[in-house]
Amino acid sequence: MNDNSAALQAAALTAEQSQAAGPRAVTRTPLFAAGLALAAMFSIQFGAALSAPVMALYGASSTTWLRLCLAAMVLALVVRPPLHRYGRQQWLIALALGAAMACMTLSFFAALERIPLGLAVAIEFLGPLGVAVLGARSAVQLIWPLLAGGGVLLLARQGGAWNVDGLGLLLAFAAALGWASYILLMKKAGAQFKGLQGLSVSLLVAAVLATPLGLSASSAALSLQQLYLTAGLALLVPLLPYVLELTALRRMSTAAFGILMSAEPAIGALAGFVVLQQSLSLLQCLGTLCVVAASIGALLHGARASATSQGQP
Repeated sequence: MNDNSAALQAAALTAEQSQAAGPRAVTRTPLFAAGLALAAMFSIQFGAALSAPVMALYGASSTTWLRLCLAAMVLALVVRPPLHRYGRQQWLIALALGAAMACMTLSFFAALERIPLGLAVAIEFLGPLGVAVLGARSAVQLIWPLLAGGGVLLLARQGGAWNVDGLGLLLAFAAALGWASYILLMKKAGAQFKGLQGLSVSLLVAAVLATPLGLSASSAALSLQQLYLTAGLALLVPLLPYVLELTALRRMSTAAFGILMSAEPAIGALAGFVVLQQSLSLLQCLGTLCVVAASIGALLHGARASATSQGQP
């Protein structure tokens, strides 16, 4: 716990420094922001893959709720947000972001009980892909979302057929909607709150909103083993990714962030292969190359656009 607290305090300091640095720091560190987003994606996908055995024992809703609660408690202890000092606008953003977090997290892990990890991630990615498309200002910028979308379709093809579990697909689409809302609202929270305070308050809201479902899904008393296993998973998902993504979003636009997330299905497929022994077909390998190429292209295009806007050669 001490090591985790120290890491979170360092992340909080980084977030505050990036906020104080102003817009010039944003344009000078696109690669650093991309690195933070990439680390968050690896944490999410490998955390999701490692969650499969725990969810099989205790259920997705119970496990996800506990993770939200533990992550909210740890971050609140580290950040210590002054709840009584926030204004109406800050609370509205925190409530909306917390609802998006709860929707995204609960829906995604519930979908994993019904459809494969690669397919769930591919559908969920439609959220940030939609953000990227809405943020495009020229026809050229649409190349990267289209390339990523094609890769997603290839990744979603499993065993020569499409997955047809209706509820699983619906839950994955709900996660996509939550993810898109999360990206847009996280950007606003970063501007309205100091450091990681907005994230901390929103995570507390998400834990509270998930409590009725979590308690109803916990048919038996919570065991120490479940708490122990869930505590480790809470660091991988959602605590560490949320901290990394908030810091990244302070250094890049929501459109660039949304396109960069196109690497998520590829990382999900990799996590499924390494952790869950879910093999990749030739088409899925091609889909992985498409989303990685889209991510690299979007990053390079965004860096050139930032340099041009600043009058750099």
